[in-house]
Amino acid sequence: MTATTRNGTPIAIEGGGVELRMQDVGGEMTVAFVRFPQGTDMGPAMKGMPEDLCPCPHWGYLFKGRLKMRTQHGDEIYEAGQAFYWPPGHVPEALEDCEYIDFSPTKEFNDVVDHVKAQMG
Repeated sequence: MTATTRNGTPIAIEGGGVELRMQDVGGEMTVAFVRFPQGTDMGPAMKGMPEDLCPCPHWGYLFKGRLKMRTQHGDEIYEAGQAFYWPPGHVPEALEDCEYIDFSPTKEFNDVVDHVKAQMG
């Protein structure tokens, strides 16, 4: 069994107020602790992914803020206090300062994070 805290989880991406901490927690799943400041749009970081959208599913809980999730089927708004499932094919945009935790399949999530890091240069 594996457990971690936000502060005990290594930082994978940091800059411009964005913070992504992630750790494999077993069962081929990774936990991520995410902070997006208001105005963060992950669209540019997804360029080059299939249909320029995140291809990884995520299950989680939004602790703080409001987040718009753009999909091919329209936008959805998520607010603090909501548990969520984001299927493949999405791009988040922070409407307010956001903090959330999500769980994602490790291989798919690592591929997305590697892509984002490459886009950041």
